[in-house]
Amino acid sequence: MKVSRRELLCSLLAASTTQVGWSEDWPAWRGPRGDGSWQAPRLPERWPDKGLRILWRCRLGSGYAGISAWQGRVFTLDFVPAADSNRPKDNQRQTEVLRGYERVLCYAAADGRLLWQHQYPVVYGPMGGYANGPRTTPVVSADGKLYTLGAVGHLLCLNIHNGKVIWSIDTVEQLDAQMPEWGFAGTPVLDGDRLLVHLGARPGGCLVAFNRHNGKELWRALDDPTGYCNPVIFATPAGRLLVLWTPKHIHGLDADTGRPLWKVPYPVTYGVSIATPLLRENVLVVSGYWEGTKAIRVGPRLEDQQLLWTDNRHLRALMAQPLYQDGYGYLLDKDFGLTCFEWKSGKKLWDDDNQLTPRGRNPHASIVWLNEGNRALALNAVGELVLLRLHPRGYEETSRTKVLTQRVWGHPAFADRFMFAKTDGAEAWRHAKENELVCVELVPT
Repeated sequence: MKVSRRELLCSLLAASTTQVGWSEDWPAWRGPRGDGSWQAPRLPERWPDKGLRILWRCRLGSGYAGISAWQGRVFTLDFVPAADSNRPKDNQRQTEVLRGYERVLCYAAADGRLLWQHQYPVVYGPMGGYANGPRTTPVVSADGKLYTLGAVGHLLCLNIHNGKVIWSIDTVEQLDAQMPEWGFAGTPVLDGDRLLVHLGARPGGCLVAFNRHNGKELWRALDDPTGYCNPVIFATPAGRLLVLWTPKHIHGLDADTGRPLWKVPYPVTYGVSIATPLLRENVLVVSGYWEGTKAIRVGPRLEDQQLLWTDNRHLRALMAQPLYQDGYGYLLDKDFGLTCFEWKSGKKLWDDDNQLTPRGRNPHASIVWLNEGNRALALNAVGELVLLRLHPRGYEETSRTKVLTQRVWGHPAFADRFMFAKTDGAEAWRHAKENELVCVELVPT
């Protein structure tokens, strides 16, 4: 009996957990725990000489949106310009209004079939020359809802099975949300029955909590302007701490009520508060491109904080969240590349001299911990997938292979034995090119 390629891929995906062991889905920004860790199947020590197999690929519009994957479905966002939109010439920044559609897309993980899409009209201004599409990652809830935030403030809740809109809010029009120069980029965060969104709504709504089932506002907090960082919640001995990094401060809030607890001044150039903060060993590390890193000791009460150390020479992240393990931190510095430092002191131990990803104006790599050891997986800005080990002795790369051919800023997703990744499309709408979403088999068969 002849078996179609689609049937074969579906069988491979369904059998993956029995062949290589259980692994997690990737339902939100930075994975199931929001810290860039993945309980993965057993990966090889080296990639095959011929590279990794691309099981499927499909065409996309533009945008820096990340990807989520859950129960055999893959979600992302993109932008397609209207037919009458003006494209700037080569090497010319967009300065006029760009009209088109943002789309929420759902694909079958097994074969890349488009299961559904939902689109809505948008109008983009220049956005500092980066007006090419959504920036956030879709968020999946266990009860079958999908939450998305577009570049100009459209907040949606959809049914993951058919894409039907459950509720939607144009946050700029309805809440007077203040869009930052490069568009809304902080992915919404699920917290029980609440959805937390960094919006800059006026008045007093830098952070807004919604009822995730019906979109009703529950509370709002802070008067700071909007940045690009998502809110993040940490469990501490004193209770749950909500951290929000804005262009002016690092804020600590009560996670349940939004009550402000403390703030540490941190005014950042161009408002680029981006990389997700990380709290480990009661030390919160927040790192930025221009002003460097601040480490804040929190506790023993939720109201307590103390600035522990700062660094603006060796630890200056942009988009990539820091990682932590066994008392050491790892982040991508804008000049030196991947850098290891002591978490509690900020002392630099080594850097990789830009081996992991090329040095540039906006260096980037999405780095993910694999299981409980020191192995990590990184997708760099030029589409190379790198296997490495991170430890205080030095940079240890074991293998790399090319999986994408254009620049990559959007974060990938992982599920079963696969990685789902996409090109970001910085130039696609300028030149009428198309981006692609790919499914990469991480465990060769």
